[in-house]
Amino acid sequence: MKIHKKCIKVTSKSFSNHPILKKELLDIFPNSIFNQDKLIEGSINIVDFLKDADGIILGLEDIDKKVLRKLKNLKIIAKYGVGLDNLDVNAAKDLGIRIGWTPGTNKRSVSEQTLGFLLGLSRNIFFSSFLLKKGVWEKKGGDLLTKKTVGIIGCGNIGTDLIKILKPFNCKVLINDILDKSELVRKYGVFQVSLDKLIVESDFLTIHVPLTDLTKNMVNRVFLKKMKSSAFLVNISRGPVVNQNDLKNALEKKIIAGAALDVFESEPPNDLEFISLPNLMLTPHIGGNANEAIIAMGRSAINHLVKFFEDDWKK
Repeated sequence: MKIHKKCIKVTSKSFSNHPILKKELLDIFPNSIFNQDKLIEGSINIVDFLKDADGIILGLEDIDKKVLRKLKNLKIIAKYGVGLDNLDVNAAKDLGIRIGWTPGTNKRSVSEQTLGFLLGLSRNIFFSSFLLKKGVWEKKGGDLLTKKTVGIIGCGNIGTDLIKILKPFNCKVLINDILDKSELVRKYGVFQVSLDKLIVESDFLTIHVPLTDLTKNMVNRVFLKKMKSSAFLVNISRGPVVNQNDLKNALEKKIIAGAALDVFESEPPNDLEFISLPNLMLTPHIGGNANEAIIAMGRSAINHLVKFFEDDWKK
């Protein structure tokens, strides 16, 4: 494989601290520089870090039009991960910057964690564990996930994969998506329904949508009041999809039974009162970060860089 002299900057600390991915990138792009020693916070610091980059491997860091306009050498942004909501895609295209992105790379990692949340919530695994660590022996085993109604909002790669791994539990699966999913309905026996019907009827409601103007604060006070008081909410998509204050109020007043979150309005979350609620289960945005998924996402990003610069070199 050709060795390139291009300058590649890696913003993702996860990629930057992964020995296998670092070696594989350096073997091809020996002038790569990694974000290991300091956090990149704010547009000024990120511009300073990226100003001479020919290519970027971008994680969750925000890059907007103002940043992109200052990166005069930049030719390609390879996405490490599957979400593009932190990147101004239109601005990049207008500036002639290529975007390397492969959807669904970590779908099994996210769908497995979602299943873990569903099982933990239904069988009271999380909340009984919290109590036992405090010395409280409370034997409440919850309910079976089997044959319950699971509502999936957003049936792209992750939502579809979740349908597959839910099959052994014989759940009634309701789906809602902006696209026609009649093929999924035929293939897996799920039901594509209105958002209102899904909210009202689901025992477990799990969200797998991108962050857009339509989905921001989609889960709010009105949404939560429509849910069953016995129902659980799972968000493993993007934090701002859920209005955190409204969810906090719903959990405190037991408007819903509980929730599990992997993502937050701000990360890490700074509302200690919220994250300490006894009916809230949390993980630190690790849904897509199974070891196998990290390798797959990293290699996908590297491959996008290789293909772009190989094609550029052949011209």
